[in-house]
Amino acid sequence: METSANKPGTAIRTVTFLMPCLNEVNTVGDCVAIASQTLQALQWRGEILVVDNGSSDSSVAAATAAGARILQVAQRGYGVAVRAGIAAAQGDYIIMGDSDLSYDFAPASLKPYLEVLDAGADLVIGNRFTGGIKPGAMSHLHRYIGTPVMTWAVNRMFGTRIGDINCGLRAFRRRAIGALVLQSDGMEFASEMVIRAAQAGLVISEVPTTLFPDGRNRKSHLRSFPDGARHLRVWVRLWLAQHHKNDPA
Repeated sequence: METSANKPGTAIRTVTFLMPCLNEVNTVGDCVAIASQTLQALQWRGEILVVDNGSSDSSVAAATAAGARILQVAQRGYGVAVRAGIAAAQGDYIIMGDSDLSYDFAPASLKPYLEVLDAGADLVIGNRFTGGIKPGAMSHLHRYIGTPVMTWAVNRMFGTRIGDINCGLRAFRRRAIGALVLQSDGMEFASEMVIRAAQAGLVISEVPTTLFPDGRNRKSHLRSFPDGARHLRVWVRLWLAQHHKNDPA
């Protein structure tokens, strides 16, 4: 696929839909089909890349049948899968979202992301609190305590102005984010991306995003307290590194 660097205000050249997947046979095919329809409807050139993280069901077959390119990553972990996907992506822009139908890949939902990138942003994050959280889409623990507290902590520690640090629907310039050398293997990858982008001086923006109940028939991969602890360790490590770097010799 041909690629071409984008400059603020120019037309979109190529887009990669990046979907991490682990046992999403009930939903991944629909996600790929919707993304494909969006590429056609908005006349974007691009690809749909499903990063399979060791599924034991028929997720790969479903994604392939719907038209996705498959990248198989044996090592488990959300961050592992997304990092591999970013490295393999061919688009100038990457739209990253879960393959469980919790986010809408339709044109009306995604066009604002690409417009903000075209206007000069490097990373665009969805804000579910301004876009709407459908009934049953997020637990009370995460909605009223977990995500707000985590968002406040990152903003306080790193001077960011993010409204929803954990939103999984994001769009970004491949080269800008790929240059950050992200390292996290698990769900804490979401925090690391924002923090390292801010530390690198990248332009970060948000757009309202609706969260829907996912379509899975299994337990969530999210583990509230262990994953929260992993986020905290990343914050402390990056905060200490930042302040050590800024200390006078």
